[in-house]
Amino acid sequence: MPGITTSKLWGAIALTALTTIATTISVATTAQAQSPEFYAPPAETSSTSPGAILKAEPLTLLLEIPTPDGILPAAGTRIMYSSTDGNGQPTAVTGTYLDPAVPWNGPGQRPLVSLAPGTQGQGDQCAPSKLASQLIQYTPPLDLRGEYEIPFITAMLAQGIAVVVTDYQGLGTPGHHTYVNRLAQGHAVLDAARAAQQLPGTRITNNGPVALWGYSQGGSAAASAAELHTTYAPELDLKGTYAGAPPSDLAAVLQGIDGTILTGAIGYAINGITETYPDVTPILETELNERGTTMLRDVAGQCVAETALTYGFQQTSSFTRSGEPLSAVLDRYGLVTGILEDQKLGSLTPSAPVLLQIGTADDIIPAGQVRQLAADWCSRGATVQLTDNPLPPILPGLAVNHALPYVAGIAESITFINDRIADRPVTGNC
Repeated sequence: MPGITTSKLWGAIALTALTTIATTISVATTAQAQSPEFYAPPAETSSTSPGAILKAEPLTLLLEIPTPDGILPAAGTRIMYSSTDGNGQPTAVTGTYLDPAVPWNGPGQRPLVSLAPGTQGQGDQCAPSKLASQLIQYTPPLDLRGEYEIPFITAMLAQGIAVVVTDYQGLGTPGHHTYVNRLAQGHAVLDAARAAQQLPGTRITNNGPVALWGYSQGGSAAASAAELHTTYAPELDLKGTYAGAPPSDLAAVLQGIDGTILTGAIGYAINGITETYPDVTPILETELNERGTTMLRDVAGQCVAETALTYGFQQTSSFTRSGEPLSAVLDRYGLVTGILEDQKLGSLTPSAPVLLQIGTADDIIPAGQVRQLAADWCSRGATVQLTDNPLPPILPGLAVNHALPYVAGIAESITFINDRIADRPVTGNC
């Protein structure tokens, strides 16, 4: 493994995870942590090319990266860059670039990983670039948020691999976050890599190797970016993609997540759909009862922990006038079913190898739709590795079988990304 021994790498990951859990946080100014003016886009973005830097400012990282040898600092930069929304229109997206101080001792130029975050929530305060300067934030009574992708970020920085983390469209910036929108997310991930390579004064070049990584919502965003790479950002030297538990078929996920601790995430998706497809709004006004309307309004300003605590384990049938599950109600409308069909992954071919992971008993993201994604990609000639986590059901609906496969799969994802960067041979298991 380039740049750091395996024992040191996993020591760094373990130490970072424990430090995060213990909320050992350094001191930084509240003004920089908030920086609300940064998230206001420039008046004119239509003339900028995707990936162009619109704004950038230094970012003090509250938690530097601890390792057995001491501290591995990374230079943080908060960025705003141009991207493309789900309707093909220019949009401003924010994110965080992490420039490692550790030398790159691997082959070729220093690599970059574009990290697609998992579900953060829909409120502007949930943007990962805001957490980078706070790490763990609590606003009474229920708004708790933290950066749970620190173990993978640490592993990359500890090897001298740069990381850029997108906030996605509408997370921090104006408008609803377009949660799990296939095109908006894929574009944001690819444009984050473009933006990082254009950022002046970094330790990466403008044409070095790139890899994509994401789990859950991030898995679908990374998978979409892998599919869109050839047509949207062909200049990026994409080496490989890790997509863990991706919601690749939203119609299937809508049924599977209903009644679980993350029922409220359905509200994120619906708010995101209306942001891109406003014609859906009259349907919702007709079909949702007062409780359903309140739910959509509430979750639009929440992070995921608060959403889980306020709307967890509720049935979407309690949000509809007819008393039917929301999936059954929406299935009656051709406009909505057409939108959900358009959001499905698998109709395009990833240009570089992909590692897919899923827990066989995942109680949030159905395993079947991930296996179908693998089959679809395989039928198109893509190089796909699919790994099942056979963990038996544990407290179904509580997301244990969604969270534990993420933790268990980090090692494989790191190895896969490192191997792709090193151009080691890879075969799929189609």
